[in-house]
Amino acid sequence: MMFVFVLVCFFLYLFVFSKKDSPSNLNDNLNIASNSESAPGLDPVSVLSDEVVPRIATHISTPDQVKALYMSSWIAGVPSRRSKLVDIIDTTELNAVVIDIKDATGRVSFKTADPFITELGSVENRVRDMDTFIEDLHKKNIYVIGRVSVFQDSYLTSKKPEWAITRKSDGKVWKDRKGLSFLDPAQEEVLHYTVAIAKASYAIGFDEINFDYIRYPSDGNMKDINYKLKEGTTRSDNLEKFFSSLNSEVKKENNIITSADVFGLTTEAKDDMGIGQIWEKIIPHFDYIAPMVYPSHYPAGQYGLKNPAANPGTVINNSILGAIKKTEAMGLPKSKIRPWLQDFDMGATYTESLVRAQIDSSEKIGVTSWMLWDPKNVYTPKALKLQN
Repeated sequence: MMFVFVLVCFFLYLFVFSKKDSPSNLNDNLNIASNSESAPGLDPVSVLSDEVVPRIATHISTPDQVKALYMSSWIAGVPSRRSKLVDIIDTTELNAVVIDIKDATGRVSFKTADPFITELGSVENRVRDMDTFIEDLHKKNIYVIGRVSVFQDSYLTSKKPEWAITRKSDGKVWKDRKGLSFLDPAQEEVLHYTVAIAKASYAIGFDEINFDYIRYPSDGNMKDINYKLKEGTTRSDNLEKFFSSLNSEVKKENNIITSADVFGLTTEAKDDMGIGQIWEKIIPHFDYIAPMVYPSHYPAGQYGLKNPAANPGTVINNSILGAIKKTEAMGLPKSKIRPWLQDFDMGATYTESLVRAQIDSSEKIGVTSWMLWDPKNVYTPKALKLQN
């Protein structure tokens, strides 16, 4: 009788555990996780157990001419809204999209199993199907760039105030006029965190990582900032060291393509403008550099213009020529330059002619890659050429 009981228990064990990790069972879990319609109300990511092997991400090569628009994580998380922007890419000369990975709030827009990111609680899972969304974009041959706000990070400065730029007066976290705070570029943990985000993003399919807010603060009570600079070290030295280490780390395993957003005036400035950004100390450490040459951000009198915003062609021509001059003086090709262009109303109403004037001016002098920015994600398709 005891022998029969043991035999029954043995067969029950085989039945239960052969089902647990069987290929058919695993596929069922993946299907549920990747199709929210088949499991309404469920978080597509959280359905997966820790034991399920994640989808192998696809990637596409960087186009010779990248023509992109920016999509916030909030828009990317709503299929009905993001599809309108994808339609613009599908029907025009655009071939790429820039999607927020981490915006200035400091929140990461998709779930990741990276232990460092998870421990800090940074995820706000705004785009629950980020991996499948990227895969769908790749099927359309759309190049996917992920934007990371590096040092402006209100979440992490509150979570880890010891990693933040602080006030001289009382040692507490420094904030700008909008109440936003910045991480300290000299903190090793900030570098490790940025690398972790870049690698986790590449792992789910982002083809390129775009680093924004790679600077010290630009406004607020600047006299009360404690930069914590070591003797003989400048702000630009700290940033250059950060960029060099960042480049080394993200290139190790997968040679991740990177780009860096910088102030438009860096194309001509001879100093760091108080924010640490010097063109020559940045461009060697990234595959592409993206000056934010929005005409509305130039002061009256720049290039002899009373209102630069109303004269975008002139602004772009002069600023990009400055970028080319600095880049080629270092023996680097102008193909590394990929400007952010303005498609929002500020200083002037940005009609299709004003948007197009920027594109034409940039391309006329040989900088044929560019990205369009509108914080509201409302673009001007008529300014773009239709697909052939």
